[in-house]
Amino acid sequence: MNRIEKKPIAHLGFEFVSKNYLKEGESEFDLRNKNIKLSDYRPLSVREIEILEANFNEAENWKDIQVKPGFNPHLIKNCRFFGIIRIGILEHVYLEFKNLRMPVGIYNSTIISSDIGDNVSIDRVNLLSNYQIGNEVMILQVNELATTPTAKFGNGIVKEGEEERIRIWLELGNENGGRKVIPFVGMRPADAYLWTQDRDDDLLQAQYKALTQAEFSTKRGYYGQIGDRTVIKNTGIIKDVNMGSDTYIKGANKLKNLTIISYPEANTQIGEGCELVNGIIHEGCRIFYGVKAVRFILAAHSQLKYGARLINSFLGSNSTISCCEVLNALIFPAHEQHHNNSFLCAAIIKGQSNMAAGATLGSNHNSRGADGELQAGRGFWPGLSISLKHNSKFASFNLISKGNYPAEIQNPLPFSLIGNDEASGGLLIIAAYWFQYNLYALARNAWKFANRDQRINKNMLLEYDFLAPDTIEEILNALTLLETWVGDSLPEKTQEAGKKWLENPANENVSLDVWATGIENSKRKSKIAKSYRAYHIFKDLIHYHAFQEWLGAHERNPNLSTLDILKNASKQRISHWENLGGQLVPSEAVEGLKTNIRTGQITSWNQVHQFYQEQAELYPDLKFQNALAALKIIQTSDLGDPTFMQQWKNKAIEVSAFIAKGIERSRAKDFQDPFRQAMFHNQKEMENVIGDWKENDFILQAQKTHEAFVQKIINSGL
Repeated sequence: MNRIEKKPIAHLGFEFVSKNYLKEGESEFDLRNKNIKLSDYRPLSVREIEILEANFNEAENWKDIQVKPGFNPHLIKNCRFFGIIRIGILEHVYLEFKNLRMPVGIYNSTIISSDIGDNVSIDRVNLLSNYQIGNEVMILQVNELATTPTAKFGNGIVKEGEEERIRIWLELGNENGGRKVIPFVGMRPADAYLWTQDRDDDLLQAQYKALTQAEFSTKRGYYGQIGDRTVIKNTGIIKDVNMGSDTYIKGANKLKNLTIISYPEANTQIGEGCELVNGIIHEGCRIFYGVKAVRFILAAHSQLKYGARLINSFLGSNSTISCCEVLNALIFPAHEQHHNNSFLCAAIIKGQSNMAAGATLGSNHNSRGADGELQAGRGFWPGLSISLKHNSKFASFNLISKGNYPAEIQNPLPFSLIGNDEASGGLLIIAAYWFQYNLYALARNAWKFANRDQRINKNMLLEYDFLAPDTIEEILNALTLLETWVGDSLPEKTQEAGKKWLENPANENVSLDVWATGIENSKRKSKIAKSYRAYHIFKDLIHYHAFQEWLGAHERNPNLSTLDILKNASKQRISHWENLGGQLVPSEAVEGLKTNIRTGQITSWNQVHQFYQEQAELYPDLKFQNALAALKIIQTSDLGDPTFMQQWKNKAIEVSAFIAKGIERSRAKDFQDPFRQAMFHNQKEMENVIGDWKENDFILQAQKTHEAFVQKIINSGL
């Protein structure tokens, strides 16, 4: 039975906070009044009341309505007022936004206990309750716009008198909630990632919760906020929603328990048919056309479009999800997923990723429990119509070709192409695939993600380069694995034999079947293709990366000679790196952060965020140290030896030219494909339709980058 209570009409607009939750001397209006200057307002005059009543307005008590000097009673018509209402300046003008024109004033609406700013336009709001509205706001045709006494605005907090069971959690990376976190305004993917890990550490987990609870008051009675110049039109229900300035909402069905962060220079828009519940939306986001999102966070400048479903998930900045379904996922920045029949579930995806049409990454629900997980490093690209089984784990920049993969996969080789090998009946992995066959896509996407980073507040140092400490670490591991697997394919069956074979130039074109172990959870064999070529590409990349970072260090320290910079660099290898929401941080530093959280030295998320900033400032030098340490692992010469330095320089220039030429070559073959050429009558028509690859901006830029690299070497005196 619905419980409907009858109360005196004079109480409507009051008792927003029950007296049970007010201490002695407190008022239900204390939190409301903190956001307003009471001395700016005065009571209505008798003449103003007469004009209001003549315009078919009603108030339970006209004495409860206060206005600013400059208030015009003629601009309020056919409204009902309950509780204490404050209204700002109303001028005889109209507001216009994207062809929506509305006269300033309040019309055909019911207003309960709210503060309304200067020169607003409000028309046909059936219920406006307990909101504080900024200046020059436009609100048209809204069924319900209300705030409740226990509003949390998307934060996972519990108010006084509420039970713990009502707290909102985000169940990230695992369908059963085993990695759940509490959402809060300003939460970053790095925060969520840290929290999802170390589930065996009860003290650390408790401290994460304490940090979050300390961010917010448990008091009841906060009013909803609508920032200046916000526009809301043709919307159904807006309940317990805070929205920043310049927010634009049009045609949404239901918005409930949200914080919408929006700035003049990075406004957030929500469009037709959207239903968003229990979420936090950061600045610059776009949400349009039938999106359904429940228990979610969108980081800055992300998009949900065309019926996307996002549930129990965190989407990193500069990402787009269209049409498809994403559940229980933690996704780092720069993720793309555009296709109606793609599905992502119970995953931690570490950014710069792209989901193709038909890709299904989720628990299969055919085992003993829906508790499978998937984890993938940066640059994860599952291809068309693939199906992956949880639990699976992938190194950085793994591309998976079309097919069904019935067993769990753990591939530690970065820059690989994974496919099904019809000849052997098992997996086929082409190591260093991107550098051999598609450098254009690899390099262009690194450039694209950096170039399209729209964040106004770049509060995390996001790494987009495909050569960075995380991938260098994986490359070093890949070298060891290739030596081991090649050794297992030789009569000696030793890693040393494998290394000797790989380093012998005579074997460059020798065909050798190399089989990997521990890649797939099945009896099928996993074949490693192009092992010799991959081995040497990986070594060349380490040389190139270290030299590139050396030049970068010289640019940061122009007063030091390049040799002094080399000698002064730390000889300590940074053995492991963590990808914290797109920012790379040495694991030793991360462990120090966790220790400080456990011991109570860090007491707020702001301090955690300060840690990210400090690490960002250290990153260039740490990256250089790590690059040198990696180089020392693969060669024995003294880095300062003149002969080696000349060889090193030559190798760096060679690899830079290889990258530039590879970008050109991999793009040119698309235009030289006879099947593509068959679509056109002649070369001229093809160029008019798809362009001329020789004039491709990115190819030209790649060549300029190589030339600039060589010029830097010349200028450095090396």
